[in-house]
Amino acid sequence: MDLEQQFNLEHLLFKQRKCRSCGRTKDLLDDFYLIRKNRSRLSSSYSYECKVCTVERVVKTRKNKNPHKDWMYPDW
Repeated sequence: MDLEQQFNLEHLLFKQRKCRSCGRTKDLLDDFYLIRKNRSRLSSSYSYECKVCTVERVVKTRKNKNPHKDWMYPDW
């Protein structure tokens, strides 16, 4: 391993970020999703919304799947 890569990884281990949704300061590696996998673990490669807030947002905005309610007459 390259010495620079080890230094960058150690530097990231102690980095924290503030979530945009809940406003809490959390650990970058454990509590935020990696959204750009082709970047070499830079802090800009992680999302600004924590995992808990992301799951809550997705569940809240998910479309309800009710086939009888959402059914429409075919347009043909």
